[in-house]
Amino acid sequence: MFRRKITRYLLLCTFIICSYNCQEEANPATETSALISENTIASKDLSEIKKDGKLTVITIYNSTSYFLYRGKPMGFEYELVKKLADHLELELDIKVAKDIDHLFDMLNAGVGDLIAFGLSVTEDRKKLVNFTEYHYLTHQVLVQRRPENWRKLPMYKIKKHTLNDPIEMIGKTVHVRKNSSYFERLENLEDEIGGQIDIQLVSGDKTTEDIIKMVVDGEIDYTISDYNIAAINQTYNPILDIDTEISFSQRIAWAVRKNSPELLAEINSWLKNIKKKDFYYVVYNKYFKNKKSYRRRIKSEFYSKNQGKISQYDAIVKNNVGRLGWDWRLLSSQIFQESRFQPNENSWAGAGGLMQIMPATAKDLGVNDITNPSENIRGGTKYLAQLRENFSNVEDSIQRIKFTLAAYNCGLGHVRDAQRLTKAFGEDPNVWDDNVEDYLLKLSSREFFNRPEVKYGFVRGREPYLYVKEIFLRYEHYKKLIPFETPETE
Repeated sequence: MFRRKITRYLLLCTFIICSYNCQEEANPATETSALISENTIASKDLSEIKKDGKLTVITIYNSTSYFLYRGKPMGFEYELVKKLADHLELELDIKVAKDIDHLFDMLNAGVGDLIAFGLSVTEDRKKLVNFTEYHYLTHQVLVQRRPENWRKLPMYKIKKHTLNDPIEMIGKTVHVRKNSSYFERLENLEDEIGGQIDIQLVSGDKTTEDIIKMVVDGEIDYTISDYNIAAINQTYNPILDIDTEISFSQRIAWAVRKNSPELLAEINSWLKNIKKKDFYYVVYNKYFKNKKSYRRRIKSEFYSKNQGKISQYDAIVKNNVGRLGWDWRLLSSQIFQESRFQPNENSWAGAGGLMQIMPATAKDLGVNDITNPSENIRGGTKYLAQLRENFSNVEDSIQRIKFTLAAYNCGLGHVRDAQRLTKAFGEDPNVWDDNVEDYLLKLSSREFFNRPEVKYGFVRGREPYLYVKEIFLRYEHYKKLIPFETPETE
């Protein structure tokens, strides 16, 4: 079935790229229904990627690879590719695929450079992509429910209610995604056990965790999962039985296009090196071994797959963002940058509250208690609106926001100095990206802060430079994983 797909694999990548780029950014999926032929597979290797300055990574939104928790991007794949991008000195850009089928389509259409998702290495998939060195070994297991009163039963009685050998799966209905490695395994298992399994297909946009939840809820009786994913889900749903193995060990890896040998070699070299360090195993244990952390995360209303919330202050943010005309998720990203949503946070300079307002500024803004979330956000957005008025000459709305954020961080005077420097060197003082931001960085150097254009002297320019970049990078994650409109909270 997968082999038949290869013969017609991918008709024209232009449609896929256009349909992806034209989608709403708040939608975490892309419809890449067209297939492209081998002759039209995108060609872009490491040298071209480095020229662009960006590593574009394709993954899937689920509870282990990539998600938000309390306003912070997290995930096994996310943390690793972030480290990889830093190693390559590239900006990281995440693209979210609808399902596993779309991973391969998007990669070969050139939407991304690397699939960073836990893919089982199979012979069929090796015809579509080149796999990296494997991350870890796992095996596939049957996921089923124990009887409702299992806690009161001895183990031998529990075993009577469950399937304990693959041969017992003959005639049973097992639900999996069509083009998953689980489906392939079930087809091969039928030959091995000499009997038919009733393989029922589940929509491709359902993650493995979603299908496991269907087992927990009694919607279906059986599914298949990699053991490490099943095990972490069992910690939150102890009614699950995952003891029946149905495969030998399998390699789990990432993938690149077949015409990206430089990128493949670089990633493999990096993987071999990183797996010698504690960092790799700390990250693996964090997402696949730390059961307490997983339970706490899955229960939280601020886990992005639950209720689409960023923080407990979403309603306050939405009520105040109107005076700015910004996306509420952008303002939330700034608040995270300032305080990690901790209302009692205080800086070394005396700033306090969610938006880290200085006491004197708070007084001018009519904020009586900077630790009060409502007052603090009201005051912070009022201050942002005041700062924004100083950049009326900046025509581009996004650039104007960046100037405003920089002024919020380091003060209007230092941003004005950077604008004057930018103009003095013949560049555009009304463009932040690659213009004013560069000269703000230079204001930490005596050669520049002593120039006649500079009135406010030295500033640690790297702080506002990173401040703006990090807010916008986090905002990109928020746009992908948090809908623009979410239910108001009190």
